[in-house]
This record gives sequence, structure tokens and C-alpha cells, in this order.
Amino acid sequence: MAQATPELIVLAAPRNGDPYYADAADDIFAFHVAYAEAIEDAGDEVLVLTDAASYDRYAAALDEDSVAIAPMADIWARDFGLSNAADPVMFRYSAAGQGSGRRGQDDADAVQEILAGILDAANLRFGESDLISDGGNFVDDYAGNAVVSRKFLRDNELTEDEGRAALRQATGVRNIAFIEADEQGGLEHADGVAAFIGANILVINSYPEDPDYAAAPRADLEAGLPGVTIHEIVTPYDGSQIYDARFGSACGLYTNMLVTPNRIYFPQFGIPEDEEALAAMRRWTDREVVPVRSDQVCRMGGGVRCMSWQLRGPNAERLRTYLARR
Repeated sequence: MAQATPELIVLAAPRNGDPYYADAADDIFAFHVAYAEAIEDAGDEVLVLTDAASYDRYAAALDEDSVAIAPMADIWARDFGLSNAADPVMFRYSAAGQGSGRRGQDDADAVQEILAGILDAANLRFGESDLISDGGNFVDDYAGNAVVSRKFLRDNELTEDEGRAALRQATGVRNIAFIEADEQGGLEHADGVAAFIGANILVINSYPEDPDYAAAPRADLEAGLPGVTIHEIVTPYDGSQIYDARFGSACGLYTNMLVTPNRIYFPQFGIPEDEEALAAMRRWTDREVVPVRSDQVCRMGGGVRCMSWQLRGPNAERLRTYLARR
């Protein structure tokens, strides 16, 4: 396929001493470093946002050009960042990402405002929407198709017809499939269930232990996304170790992959099914598939896609330039 400009993939390190991440801080660091190295080796670009206390550790493991002091209040950059690197939109980060309830929404707004302040200061161009939706709950193919869990409808008190109209206006997508998440309560993100690996090509989890559930999202996807090819991937879900009971686990969910114009950064968990999943992906796409070990962090409820947000073109250059001058 034709080569495109490298994608800028942005990661957010936890603040030094953050008590919530204290027990996982070394695992997050190891994941970030290995992931960043895989990104750079593959030909894309990476930028890790840290606080001043963590900067030297990251810069020593990577290089100074790949690290910037711009402390975020959380590590799940996908959720409070911009959706769609080509035509970016910032939704309002949902309360569930910070524990739910009124206090959760206040905390979620505060997390997002830190990033929004940097984006405004750097003069990035993006749309803004008052619709409540985490970035992890907006999965699209950059060609007019999107998958969103019905949590979006509940959060915004919308019917499906109203939700489709609102998302079409905010993002320009045409076809939207609303699905029930595989775990009710908490985040209910679509990117734990489905991933577009190209225009009109979708990969979804298989649920051999729960055929009744498996039939429901499949039917919703086929109805909402006419003309989209759907592949089912092996799904050896493992919920035996969960960091925070509110958010479940992402272990064994290959759908939590990061797709760029040239590459797919593909989670691996150190289990036998990794090889099968990787081989299937390489049959289904002509993009380069880059394996990324995610077993250090999947118990926290996310991984490759959840940790990342993407920028390209002038927005990527503006952010790099601004942070270099700080």
C-alpha cells in the first residue's frame, strides 16, 4: 500500500507517586518503553508526556525527542483525547472513566481540561462536542462507518435515531452501529469488542462461551454497517487478575489494537493464542502488523489502543513545536 506520513502516537505517563497507579507504575513504564520502541522501529513517531519527576527516567530509556514534560492527570489518553486523527473531535470525557457519579464527572472534566489547555495553547485544530463519549467508545474506519456502545445513548439520554443524528453532525460519519458492550457497567467501550482494520473491514471478538451474546452485536453490526466485512478473531479473555473491579480486564482482547494508515499495533499476551490471532490479522490486512506485548497492563482494563491517541499532519507538528518550546 502507498506509504503515508508517519503517525504521531501520544502516550501519557502516570504522575510520579500517583497512589492509584503505585502498584502498577513499573509495569506501565515497561509497557510504554517497549511500545514506544516498537512504534519508532516500525516507522511511526511517539511522544510520551510525563511530569518533571518522571522525565529523566523516560528520556534515558528512549530519547529526549520522544519525551516531553506535559503532565496528564491520567494514563488513558485515548479516552480524554481527540477522536479520529484525520478529522479530530474532542467529546466530553465520561464520568465512568474516573469512577462515575457526579464526583466522577467533575474529575473527568478536570482530567480533560488539562489536555485541552495544552491543545489550545499549541493551536491545534479540532472540533468540540458536548456529547459525552470516551475515545474508547468511538471506533471508526475513517471512511464513514463507526461502532459505538449503547452506553453513549444512556449517557446522553438519546434514542438510537437521535444518537445517530448527533454523531453524524459531530463527526461526519454516515453509518453507525450501536452495540451492547460485553461487560455491563463501568466503561462499556466499543474498542474492547470491535476494531476497524481498514475501510469497511471490521474485526470483532468471538464469544464461544456465550453464543447468545455473540449473536446480538453481530446482528447490530450487520444492520448498522451495510457493506462492511466482519471477521471474528479468537478471544481468550482472561479476567483472573483485575486491577480495579470497576473497569474489568483487557487481557486476551486482540480488538484493542491501534490502527494507523500504514500499520496495526497489535496486542500480544504471551499466550498460545497470540500466534493464531497474529496470523489471522496478517491474512485480513495489507497493513504491517506490529506485535506489542500488553500483558503488563491489560489487567488494568486497557492496552495498546486505550493508552494511545493519534495525531497527524499540522496538528502533530504544532504539538511537537509547542512542547519543544516550553
